Amino acid sequence: MLKEERQQIIMEKLRHEGKIVAVDLSAAINVSEDTIRRDLRDLADAGLIQRVHGGALLRSPAGASYKERQFMSSDAKMDIARAAVSLVQNRQVIILDGGTTTLEIARRLPIGLHATVVTNSPPIAVVLADYPDIQTVMVGGHILSPSLVTIGAATVEAFSNIHADLCMLGVCSLHPEMGVSTPDYEESLVKRIMVTNSAEVAALVTVDKLGTGAPYTVAPISDLTYIITEADTSDDMLQPYSAKGITIMKGKK
Repeated sequence: MLKEERQQIIMEKLRHEGKIVAVDLSAAINVSEDTIRRDLRDLADAGLIQRVHGGALLRSPAGASYKERQFMSSDAKMDIARAAVSLVQNRQVIILDGGTTTLEIARRLPIGLHATVVTNSPPIAVVLADYPDIQTVMVGGHILSPSLVTIGAATVEAFSNIHADLCMLGVCSLHPEMGVSTPDYEESLVKRIMVTNSAEVAALVTVDKLGTGAPYTVAPISDLTYIITEADTSDDMLQPYSAKGITIMKGKK
């Protein structure tokens, strides 16, 4: 079997099954584990998969710039935002993580909402400036350009002193076994403290990020309270998450 044929089989199995185990795949197509590992290395170098111990997951598509992502899956993000806003209540302390989906949430908050919103996203802070009864706390740090969020030791320290009722978490990758992960190490530390210091956590996930992995772990799947995803996401795709006791919410058209 040619290398291209093997790699096509690997990608097809990942899209269908969500994960591959190298030893099982080598037996299934009758090639050595070393050959499979070389194929996985090539696919990882091409940015198509995320290698994990013993196998691989699909790589998240979240590598585009913030400006580019504003125009990707825009209808799905609006649907997710409409569902997410239903969780918001007066007098809450809410963490709005950075991202284009959380930006849509900021735009759809009730105009009369009385709440404190803490964010590390300058675009979200600008939107919230138009809300007369929202106290906006903009957390400082240095800017991560691809995501337009603040990161670094100062950002982590600021969030460590905040205890939120609800965190709206932007998600780069979500997998039922690997949990929440992200491509940037420093951003993973910021997201981790957001999750740790929130009573409830809602993960905002477009369907293309479900079942994918990235290099840096944010939190295990058990730390999530809700997963909010697109209206048309199949129940089969969501079953591994609901089986772990997470409340699944689908976007509102």
